[in-house]
Amino acid sequence: MIGARPLGFKRFLAIALLLVLTPARAALPKPVLDELRKLGIPASSVAVVVQEAGGKRPWLSVHPGRAMNPASVMKIVTTYAGLELLGPAYRWKTEVWLDGDDLYLRGTGDPKLNYESFWMMLRGLRARGVREIRGDVVLDRSHFAAAAGGEPIDDEQFRPYNVAPDALLVNFKSLRFVFAPAGERVRVFVEPHLPGLDLINGLRLGSGPCPEGRAFRDLIEASFVSSPQPRAAFSGTYPLECGERELNVALYSPEDYVAGMIRHLWGEMGGTWKGKVRDGVVPATAQLVHVHESQPLAEIVRDINKFSNNVMARQLYLTLGAQLSGAPGTPEGALRAVRQWLVLKNIFAPELVIENGSGLSRIERASAATLSAILQDAWASPVMPEFVASLPLVAVDGTMRKRLHYERVAGSAHLKTGLLSDSRAMAGYLLDSRGRRQTVVMVVNHPRAPEADAAFDALLRYVYDGSTGRARAR
Repeated sequence: MIGARPLGFKRFLAIALLLVLTPARAALPKPVLDELRKLGIPASSVAVVVQEAGGKRPWLSVHPGRAMNPASVMKIVTTYAGLELLGPAYRWKTEVWLDGDDLYLRGTGDPKLNYESFWMMLRGLRARGVREIRGDVVLDRSHFAAAAGGEPIDDEQFRPYNVAPDALLVNFKSLRFVFAPAGERVRVFVEPHLPGLDLINGLRLGSGPCPEGRAFRDLIEASFVSSPQPRAAFSGTYPLECGERELNVALYSPEDYVAGMIRHLWGEMGGTWKGKVRDGVVPATAQLVHVHESQPLAEIVRDINKFSNNVMARQLYLTLGAQLSGAPGTPEGALRAVRQWLVLKNIFAPELVIENGSGLSRIERASAATLSAILQDAWASPVMPEFVASLPLVAVDGTMRKRLHYERVAGSAHLKTGLLSDSRAMAGYLLDSRGRRQTVVMVVNHPRAPEADAAFDALLRYVYDGSTGRARAR
């Protein structure tokens, strides 16, 4: 028995070494392949990495290093970097200054300076004794570079997702049109209803199914004009089945939008103002009157990831540039900050291309291996609870609320999704049937990628149910 021990140890060492060196499964699971084949999507257009959280290596790895367009999954890079580099308690500040008769608003990129927040800021100004604005309202937007917005991703110039980032972005510069059947008519009202907006309602109540997206806008024959006077007109058929629906539209320039918001809200508060809005920089002679603080970053990233808010993600990305590379914030400064952060984490990502941090881009690239490494790192991070909680919960909320209802995986995965005309992606965490947390990344780049939901669902079921190869990879 004593003489047998060295042999037993060598055999144990050999088996252990074999297990460590055994490559991860490099073929897509059959249920995933079957769904892809129905669409004519080749396996060469797909990248997948699955690994147990905290595990040493993936147990499923297909084209892991290939540079691919991850669409909105790029937001996990921006939001995790934001949480770590700025901290979950970070808040943006919007300052109100007075210089003579002029009132200055200086922004630092608050991603959620929405209708309610702007109203609260003006209420704070009133509470500090300001009743009349005698001069102009001057917008100091210098915290972000003027050319940091980039080009719209498509020709839908009035869609809110194409709104450019702005250090003083108020309410996403958007109007919310609400349609509601009332008897034999369709009521249309808008919030905020800014002065000068021409609203034309020629809608007819009809029957039939209620379409989504572009088909809905075409059905109600929505048309918009921004100048010389903002106008919104609706003249088509509104199906009764639609019930109450909303449509968000960005019609105004930043200056005109802020001017309209102030006249609308300041007047309701009993304040007076007859000046105009113009751009400028807070002078050294100005006095600080009021500071409005945003929600903490931990809450902001929930909105970004749960609802895939592109504008908020771009605001956060430029904030990283301004805070870590110096104001004014630029995409180049933000990219330097993110790359330095990844180097400190020993995440090697030579393929990474970030244009605006939101994924709403034709040129952004990341590999499944890089996205998986970020998820793995986040799992061991102090900000893990805030980050994971920001991701949509399958079949429950956010962009995943309509997916996989009544299935075993429902409620067991936090996943960020992404969608462009030729890209579909998902990345996040899944608690499998054996109680083990898995990081899951899948990206498809192909003209039919938007139709590949069933393939993504098949991967989630496969990972949830377990695999014989997983034990070897732990």
